Amino acid sequence: METARKKRWQDEQTVKQLVARLNRIEGQVRGIKRMIEEDAYCDDVLNQISSIQSALNGVAKLLLEKHMKSCVKDQLLDGDEQVIDEVLKTIFKMIR
Repeated sequence: METARKKRWQDEQTVKQLVARLNRIEGQVRGIKRMIEEDAYCDDVLNQISSIQSALNGVAKLLLEKHMKSCVKDQLLDGDEQVIDEVLKTIFKMIR
């Protein structure tokens, strides 16, 4: 069953920030691949992986903030309380 199209936030500055962060992360992932291909020291690779995980968490936090302050808020104002369960499910996935 297909659900109704959800509201989305529109914030050009945030989109630019997210894209810039993701571009840096993409470069870091390519760097790790190169490190592995070049037989880099395992601890160095693991530290880079940790850095990427931290950067991805930063992207997720920013996106979650925008989602809560716009999409979720708007849906609650429209009377859609199911959005609370949706957000909780997503947060629980994030903190596993």
